[in-house]
Amino acid sequence: MNPKLVAITGTTGELGREVAERVAQSGLPMRLLVRDSDRAPQMPNTDVREASYEDVDAFATAVSGADTVFLVSLPESEQRRALHRSAIDACRQAGVNRIVYTSFTHPSPDAVFTLARDHYDTEQALESSGIPFTALRNNLYIEMIPTLVTAGVIRGPAGDGQFAPVARTDVAAVAARVIVDGFENNQRLEVSGPERIDLHHAAALMSEITGQPVRYINETMDEAFQSRAHLNATRFEIEAWISSYTSIAAGEMSNISDTVAKLTGRPAQTPRERLTQYLSTATTSC
Repeated sequence: MNPKLVAITGTTGELGREVAERVAQSGLPMRLLVRDSDRAPQMPNTDVREASYEDVDAFATAVSGADTVFLVSLPESEQRRALHRSAIDACRQAGVNRIVYTSFTHPSPDAVFTLARDHYDTEQALESSGIPFTALRNNLYIEMIPTLVTAGVIRGPAGDGQFAPVARTDVAAVAARVIVDGFENNQRLEVSGPERIDLHHAAALMSEITGQPVRYINETMDEAFQSRAHLNATRFEIEAWISSYTSIAAGEMSNISDTVAKLTGRPAQTPRERLTQYLSTATTSC
């Protein structure tokens, strides 16, 4: 066991990559776990292993010798709970000392947001594994707000409910701090932005920042299913997407925490600050 080696999953995605970049700055040795080694980012003091969550033996071999594993939750699917449990079981077999997991705010077995139920199940699996862990209960990413807009409209059954979206880059900073410095184990950290907004506010921000009109339409449940019927998606996925709006309406995403400020030493970015920066960067890179 290398007392400092950090194994990081999800590095071909934006969050995992930024966490790895931040951990690399600390000088800790890293191992990047990817499905395809050709897609792994190039970083100093790092080796790469191919592994997938569903292959317990391969994943256990890949994390063997690691002290800490940063476990990024998989995209939504009906298999996600089982795959997360497989990865946790592999970490247990390999003797990993700690797992840092990307959970979601308000996880519970009967959460309105159906995907939050998956995160509850994963947290239960972590608890049962005996491996010390930190669950980062992240709110919706601010960077997701532009993806809600289609033809100048955000639509969904969220009513006037509020949520406290957090910048993905702030989540990465928190995760890196937890990984590098360590904190009390078996804890759940709420990670949110500094203010609550509703989707009317989100649409107004998008309009102001982009210069293009954006409005929010509050749908009924029937309207929500009808407006998404044309999508190439499973019933499971559509129900999950719609439940993110009804979860906002139910207040499940309204928690505000000071975790970002406490762990990074700076205030969490507001939706206006992050969207202005993010959309400017996206425009420049196009």
